[in-house]
Amino acid sequence: MPQIELKYSDDLTLDTDAIFTAIEHTINGKDSSAGVCKSRAFPVSEYRHSHLFISVMLLKKPHRDGAFMQSLAEMLKAEIMPLLLQNCYFSLSVDFISDYYITEYFQSWHSQIN
Repeated sequence: MPQIELKYSDDLTLDTDAIFTAIEHTINGKDSSAGVCKSRAFPVSEYRHSHLFISVMLLKKPHRDGAFMQSLAEMLKAEIMPLLLQNCYFSLSVDFISDYYITEYFQSWHSQIN
């Protein structure tokens, strides 16, 4: 399950849902095994220079080589840039999740009590 994080100066007006959707659709268009993306946005009130930093993290898989990742980065940039409405510094990182990453869905026993 890919991870998406947006970190940005809070002077920017961003449609974070549109950005999340564009990223998820682009990833799944290139790799249908990726699935849904866990996505979160972090606006910051203390910063210098208006900026948007996007981090996309994927699990390592044999077909996700350097060429795949570079191509994905370029595709993501092309999809995201038109969604930006203001001048800002833009950064995009596409990388792999640590080999020691654990993920699972937790279901609380509290939610099973009716």
